[in-house]
Amino acid sequence: MNAIASVRDALTRNMRQSGILIAFVAIVVLFAALHESFLSPTNLTNLILQYSYILILAIGMVMVIIAGQIDLSVGSVVALTGAVSAAVVIREGMPWWAGVLAALVVGLLVGIWQGFWVAYVGIPGFIVTLAGMLLFRGLTFLVLDNRSLSPFGGTYYDIANGFLNGLFGGYGYDVFTLVIFGIAVVGYAVSQWRSRQGKLAYQQSVESLPLFVLKLVVVAAVVMWFGYQLASSRGLPVVLIILAVLIIAYTLVTQKSVFGRHIYAVGGNRHAAELSGVSVRKINFWVFVNMGVLASVAGIVFSSRMNSAQPGAGNMFELDAIAACFIGGASTTGGVGRVGGAMIGGLIMAVMSNGMQLMGIPQPWQQVVKGLVLLLAVAFDIWNKKRAAVAR
Repeated sequence: MNAIASVRDALTRNMRQSGILIAFVAIVVLFAALHESFLSPTNLTNLILQYSYILILAIGMVMVIIAGQIDLSVGSVVALTGAVSAAVVIREGMPWWAGVLAALVVGLLVGIWQGFWVAYVGIPGFIVTLAGMLLFRGLTFLVLDNRSLSPFGGTYYDIANGFLNGLFGGYGYDVFTLVIFGIAVVGYAVSQWRSRQGKLAYQQSVESLPLFVLKLVVVAAVVMWFGYQLASSRGLPVVLIILAVLIIAYTLVTQKSVFGRHIYAVGGNRHAAELSGVSVRKINFWVFVNMGVLASVAGIVFSSRMNSAQPGAGNMFELDAIAACFIGGASTTGGVGRVGGAMIGGLIMAVMSNGMQLMGIPQPWQQVVKGLVLLLAVAFDIWNKKRAAVAR
């Protein structure tokens, strides 16, 4: 009975996140049952390559949403930064790193531009980024002269299409990939153990030790299975390393840094944050600067993946990123959300898109399903808030 109560407590302690995780597992199981190739090594590798840029955007977008803002321009920024990179590398014949640097600088300038209007002029983020969506799309057409530029080739192409493999050998699988995933599992276990010990030191409630160990075993088994699938295909994708570094870095920023706590404070209650000495203007400014930089990273990854820059690149990416955040537990009113939740939300969108494509479902119906999932996620968020208010 104690074990059952512990499991129930773990699920209800944060029902929003638990529900999303359960939904993710259910969707994966559903598509695995409907299509035999869904969990194949090749398809899992393609899943990472095809949707990594949406996950990168979701990392920045969740911080914007936590701060109580929104950014509708990220799809256009993806197009613009990819276009600038293509102009530097393909048109001007400069090295790949010059294109990457140019794209990052453009993303930084975009973030500064939008952050200024939001933070220091006082225009709502919705209006500023709506204008930015049009402005940056127009600049993309000007940079590309309304034509596509291709191919990048070389190292730039490998950013989103390259793999690290063969470093440690292996027969039918890549040992290096398994080693990296093994290190990740050990790191996760150590982190969770230290977190548990810290809570116990402050006499906070934690799950029972058997349940804690079971959680670690399940996570380790799933992660190593996933790593083996990648190792059985083409090895460790370079873009997965980029994504993992960003996830770890921004999880630490949002959960462990003063800046991260201030973002939650501003989104939760702007006036209370001001009275507490938080510089709301600076927080909003840097949140948009950060979003611009991450949008440029997504632009680099997407242009590398496509091996070209196109005027229509990034179309509707902002909606996918926003949907990932809300599905992953972010609140429409700000102050609530996590990077991990946004990643789960993004993976739900990616899995649904990939699974429906494998099953041959027409694109219009795919959009219908995504829209319904987003609507239900927000409805669940509202219901959960009402339930919590009644409980208090």
